[in-house]
This record gives sequence, structure tokens and C-alpha cells, in this order.
Amino acid sequence: MQVLTWNTQWCCGMDGQVSVERIVRHALQMAQDQGGLDVLCLQEVAVNYPALQGRPGDQVGQLRALLPGWQVFFGASVDEFTAQGRQRFGNVVATRLPVLQVQHHPLPFPAEAGVRCMQRMCSVVTVHDAALGPVRIMGTHLEYFSARQRMAQARALRSLHLQACALADAPPQPADDGSPYQTKPHTRHAILCGDFNFEPHEDEYAVLSAPWDRGEEGAREPGGWHNSWTVLHPGEPQPPTFRLVDRTWGPEPGACDFIWVSDSLRSHVRDWRVDSATQASDHQPVLLGLA
Repeated sequence: MQVLTWNTQWCCGMDGQVSVERIVRHALQMAQDQGGLDVLCLQEVAVNYPALQGRPGDQVGQLRALLPGWQVFFGASVDEFTAQGRQRFGNVVATRLPVLQVQHHPLPFPAEAGVRCMQRMCSVVTVHDAALGPVRIMGTHLEYFSARQRMAQARALRSLHLQACALADAPPQPADDGSPYQTKPHTRHAILCGDFNFEPHEDEYAVLSAPWDRGEEGAREPGGWHNSWTVLHPGEPQPPTFRLVDRTWGPEPGACDFIWVSDSLRSHVRDWRVDSATQASDHQPVLLGLA
């Protein structure tokens, strides 16, 4: 399974040009030599924001047109009606694998007066991989300006995975009656990816990566998230994914785009790469290979 994550900055490159087609083409090419991309997770996808640079239109519709044969799921963390009409902004999880379930989880949004911020979301698409079986793909983007909100969101992502693992270990009563209670694809296999807006030395990273013990929030077994880069390169700093070209947000490059894997997938991590050269966005795309 090949999974790519990319904060696209509404597909606006360092040249100021907005191109959904350029983002899709580059993402597919990155995985071409590994048998092709299976899952594409994009952050900062816009629908109807004429005030943004490049005047992005319906980028979700464009993605669907550019990915024939794929299923494209949009988690709009912002969905509002203004003088411009309906405006949406959020994350996309697209896949060519069979899809079993889709869930959208709003992340915590604690009040912080006077701070620039917006609602954040985690979209979960459970796919079926021929080798791995059901896998939860979790695409997200955490708050940039508010450390308080970002910490709450990191804790929530940890809890979402903990809850899902507990359900896999102690599933609800099975049902095949065709009702909404019918059996769901509970699985410990999970991939969490996106722009987390924190770096490995920061407190939010430590909170998200903290393992849990048996009994925490009903967990039947210990567990936790693992940065897939660290799985392959323990003790080595992850290559930067942000501020390589544009230093508006800080003087030095840093790593804030991660692909985390569950305990159950840790032994399946085979390849990790970042394209440090592309300037199709202000972030760099990260590709994970599992086998």
C-alpha cells in the first residue's frame, strides 16, 4: 500500500499559480515506481474562495475529475454560507482501494479569545487492502495559531485511535440485519497523516506519540502511534517538510507533516520518502510504502 500526504495550500504553488492538476500529477508520479499510489490525503482543499490567492473554485470537483476510478471523500472542517455562497475548506482522502466505511470527526475547538483559528477535522476512511485487510486511513490538519487548540486536538487523535483499537478488541454485538447496527469493520490497523503544525521537539508530538497501557479509556491491550519515519530511521531527525522555500512562517525548515502507523502496522513499514524539491505548495509531499 502506497499512501501520500500533502498540505496543498489550496493547490497554490510558490509561483502563485493554483493548479489542482499539478498536485495530482506530481502525487501520482511520486509512487509510480512502487506500483502506483493507493491513497492520497490532501489538506487545505478549498471550494469557492475567490478571496484566496489564485481564486480557487470547486477543488473537490476537480479532484474527482482528475482521479477517474477513485473515490474522493471531503471532510469540510469549515462549511458555511456567506455573501459568496457556500464555502468549504478542509481535507480530502482519496483512494482507489475498496472502501468499507467513512467517518468525519470534528476535533476540539476550545475558545481562545482574540486568536486567529478555525475548526479542524479528522476524516477516517476504512479501506480494504488485499494484503493487510481493513485499514483506517485518518487524514487531518491541526490548528496553526493556537497551541491550546493544537494540544487538545493531539489528545483527541490519540483517543480516537485508542477507542478504535478497543472496539477491535471488544467489538459490539454482531448483526447482519441490514440496519445501521450491522457489523462494522473494526480494526487495529491505522494510518494517521497530515499537517500537524507541531515538530518532533514539541509537547504535542510527545502527547500524540505517548503509548497507552491496558485499561486506559477501556483499552484491552497496550498501543500507540509510531512515526513511520522513526520506524525506519530510529534516532535520526525527520527531513523537513515546511519552510524549505517560503520562510514567512519561520526562519528555518522544519518537519510538521507526518505519517503515523499503528502498532499492528509497524512491521509493515517498508519505504518513506519526501520530495524536497517540488514547489507546487508551501509544504512538501510525504510518501509511505507498506507491505
